[in-house]
Amino acid sequence: MSTETDKPKEELAEGTLLSHLIELRTRLVRIFVAVIVVFIVLVPFANQIFEIAAQPIVSVVPGGQLISVQPAAPLLTPLKLTFFAALFIAMPVVLYQVWAFVAPGLYRKEKHFAFPLLASSILLFYAGIAFAYFVVFDLVFGFFVSVTPDIVQNQPDISAFLDFIIKIFLAFGIAFEVPIATVLIVWTGLTTPKKLTKARPYVFLMAFVVGMFLTPPDIISQTLLAVPVYLLYELGIIMSRFFTKKRAKDDEEAVATE
Repeated sequence: MSTETDKPKEELAEGTLLSHLIELRTRLVRIFVAVIVVFIVLVPFANQIFEIAAQPIVSVVPGGQLISVQPAAPLLTPLKLTFFAALFIAMPVVLYQVWAFVAPGLYRKEKHFAFPLLASSILLFYAGIAFAYFVVFDLVFGFFVSVTPDIVQNQPDISAFLDFIIKIFLAFGIAFEVPIATVLIVWTGLTTPKKLTKARPYVFLMAFVVGMFLTPPDIISQTLLAVPVYLLYELGIIMSRFFTKKRAKDDEEAVATE
């Protein structure tokens, strides 16, 4: 007769396809409501939000003013920016709803592992946006104005300006998620921290290739994206080593208690 006590095996939550679709719909509705609520709150401040976003370029263009070539642009452009601002502000709710949808399919130790990644992904996304606004915009807009021919009056259209900064915000917000992506591919067993270390030269080159596609065609913005991406890759290697050791320790403790 065995003297060991068998621990009950942890079971994952199961459901039908219909129940998963209903759960997905609920999460999407909550995301939509969160974004719309924030948007409604921000609408009265739409012009002020646009002025804050435009400050880096307004401070360097001659006359300190932008132009509008479309009749409805002075109304629609600040509202469009306000919607994206609401989406960025509501990002913690968006990511939490994604987490809440996938969490029932994770084991307890996987949840303990994944939740810090969720919090880190939110902070890194905001860090990418802040880096774009406070560092990239000043350098890029200053460079654009400095190379403008003397016979050209540099006064960008507000709609084109908005499209430009949204692309930059998204590019840097997503690019700053590199450490999370690095940890996830190690967690899934697709690679190891040792292999990631050996791939450094290729990642360095790839960072500039990605910067070429995600940023405007100038060397400054490409470099300002590529260098942080590579440094964040190094951070991802450090994080993956930490989580790998922690996961191995948890597995050893689980075996010891069986």
